[in-house]
Amino acid sequence: MQDNHATRPATVPWPPVLIGAVLVIGVVLGRRYPLAWPGLDDLPARIIGYGLGAAGLALMAWGFLTLQRAGTTIMPNKRVDRLVTEGAFGFRRNPIYMGEVLVFLGLAELTHNVWFAILTPLFALAVYALAIRPEERHLETRFGQAYLDYKERTRRWF
Repeated sequence: MQDNHATRPATVPWPPVLIGAVLVIGVVLGRRYPLAWPGLDDLPARIIGYGLGAAGLALMAWGFLTLQRAGTTIMPNKRVDRLVTEGAFGFRRNPIYMGEVLVFLGLAELTHNVWFAILTPLFALAVYALAIRPEERHLETRFGQAYLDYKERTRRWF
């Protein structure tokens, strides 16, 4: 069956599924195969790590509030009714996913579980392949040139 990107970007809400998977896998690996924390355990390192996590939470909240104010869905597998280009989405095209990556890095510092830091790039790649690419196809199908113009002027999340 061919996926109709005008209807919705994906059938599975991959980002929440991937977040849950990384949390479970990170905890299990941290308990079964603990790795020594490679970083410094001093105040500057904690400030940076916690700062990354806090920035991630703030970016996610800003993104969710922007979508809510625009009256469109926050669910990554649902049809988008409005192209949102302001607020967090004027800063980056994928602010919520960018925030999730930062939260995982902050969580690694908070828990000193290296597995969260190791899993973060894998999470980012999976989100890109399973969520961002289908969302981009969906938005291009739904909004055409308006979305292409937005893509041209607004960076992705990296």
